[in-house]
Amino acid sequence: MAKNSSKKAIVVGASSGIGRALAQVLAQNGYAVGLAARRFELLRQLQNELSSPTYAQRIDISQPDEAMVLLGELISKMGGMDLIVINSGINTRNFTLDWPGEIDTIKVNVSGFVAMANVALKHFLKQNSGHLVGVSSIAGLRGSAHCPSYNASKAFVSNYLEGLRHRLRKHNIYVTDIRPGLVDTAMIKDNKLRFWVSRPEGAAEQIFQAIKKKKKLAYITRRWHFIAWLLKLLPDWIYRLRDKLEIED
Repeated sequence: MAKNSSKKAIVVGASSGIGRALAQVLAQNGYAVGLAARRFELLRQLQNELSSPTYAQRIDISQPDEAMVLLGELISKMGGMDLIVINSGINTRNFTLDWPGEIDTIKVNVSGFVAMANVALKHFLKQNSGHLVGVSSIAGLRGSAHCPSYNASKAFVSNYLEGLRHRLRKHNIYVTDIRPGLVDTAMIKDNKLRFWVSRPEGAAEQIFQAIKKKKKLAYITRRWHFIAWLLKLLPDWIYRLRDKLEIED
């Protein structure tokens, strides 16, 4: 049982993968945890596993106007919020550039992300404190032929978080950009580089450490910091080989 629940965190995208594992880590470290996701039945299952106070709210961030209202209700239900982790995202392979795949990715990864961040930051500004954590991806560093909208959406998230960090520099509000590499979730089920894949539980522990240290940026797991450096330096003709290997987050 957690010693206290004075700290309050919300994880958007808590039904599976990194979000689920991170909710467990937060609960183990004394947080009351708000669980938000589209698949409400999975949130109920997670609630039964956590020892700290939990609050579950079905939120579909592909519907941003409705999602903003529901997030506000969850914050009120919890009696406030000190930390939010926006982890929801989709990765649609779309080599043929079909419009439904492109717009669905943008709705969730861009519009949905900004909607959640907006509600959270308005709350943090009122109390002049808080911590916004956004989960982007190492994929945001370069484009992808297989899923161009996904990589572009993650680049948007990182750029947006940087802008918010500068905007909030005079306030007691922290902004952290989490950039995972390959984590064993449904998003990478077809990826061939299995030896680079980390477990969600290990990734969540490293994310929690980055939260505690209030880092501006963290690659998860840490070895992906080197890969990120390499990706930035690779000339285009070499990088194009990446699409043949299907290195996709």
